[in-house]
Amino acid sequence: MPSHVILFSGASAVGKTAVLRSLLPLLDQSGFSPCVCKIDCLHSQDDAVFHALGLPCVTGLSGDICPDHFLVSNLPELWDWADRLGRRTLIIETAGLCHRCSPATAKMAAGCVLDCTASCRAPDQLGPMLTQADFIVLTKTDMVSQAELEIICWRVRHLNPTAALFPVDGLAGYGVDRLALWLQERPACGDFAEDVLRHTMPSGVCSYCVGEQRVGSSYQQGIVGKISFGEEVPSWTA
Repeated sequence: MPSHVILFSGASAVGKTAVLRSLLPLLDQSGFSPCVCKIDCLHSQDDAVFHALGLPCVTGLSGDICPDHFLVSNLPELWDWADRLGRRTLIIETAGLCHRCSPATAKMAAGCVLDCTASCRAPDQLGPMLTQADFIVLTKTDMVSQAELEIICWRVRHLNPTAALFPVDGLAGYGVDRLALWLQERPACGDFAEDVLRHTMPSGVCSYCVGEQRVGSSYQQGIVGKISFGEEVPSWTA
């Protein structure tokens, strides 16, 4: 079983793969012997990036299932896969579509990748993916001003005061060396067999989770959430 599991989560197109392209050779050279799992929904060609680095990679496509639920359901198989390869470190890159989900477990090193060009308010939208991360990677820092970067860092620290912050330029690789050193200094986690999630997954199964297409309250079963309007008239009907 691998001695380290490192999770990179974040919204689509924030630069997770670009960061890993620069980070993985540094970890490999330091003896961490990584292998990579890429979790996506319908299609991914990122395995070509990792194979080009000479690293084993497996791709998991979740299809109609939430990718983070899909990942957690496959963690034991991923531990066994890394073990069969004789790899010390399992790197997982997952597509964070539902910002309420977080597939991070207690023993892994959990990271959240955040695009600095999105918005200064973007950190508030990420939920436990960010608030319970051990490290947070801020990408596309070359495309924002120093003042904007400081505002984002302040907001991130407000939401997660204990996480290590790493502003990077993923395309050029600037700043990734600091992240590599931080990860190398983390102690081995040992046996993951009794690992647990850091946060509960969102509730559900509703009718639409299992294939219902008809719209209307009479077709809704299971766990269903409804907007509470109170006594106000919704603005779109006024």
